[in-house]
Amino acid sequence: MGTIHYGGSGTTVHIEDRALAHLKVVISTKLRRGECFTLSWRHRDDEERGRSTLWLHPAIPLRFVFDEAEPAALSREWIERLADSANSSGGIMLVPEDMSPAEHPNPS
Repeated sequence: MGTIHYGGSGTTVHIEDRALAHLKVVISTKLRRGECFTLSWRHRDDEERGRSTLWLHPAIPLRFVFDEAEPAALSREWIERLADSANSSGGIMLVPEDMSPAEHPNPS
C-alpha cells in the first residue's frame, strides 16, 4: 500500500502501489504543465464509507511513497483512461485497472 503525502497539513492518502504508480505518471504530467485539477477516489473497505477529492496544484507539496522497492510495470491503457479523466471537468477518478471506459463513473 503506497501513500500520497499532500500539502503542509500532512494529508495522506493510501493507495495500492500499482494504482499509485499509474496515478504518479498522470499527476506528474499535468503538474509539470502547470495544470490544476482534482483527484477523486472511493474509500477502501477498511475506511469510513464514501469518497474523497483533493485539489491538486503545482505549488502544493506532493510526495509519492511506495511500499515496494521495484517499480510496477505500467499499463498504457490504464494511464490513458486516467489521463482522459484528468482532462475532464470532473478531474481524475481513480478506477480499477480492469474497468472498461463504458463503466467509468466520470466519463469525459
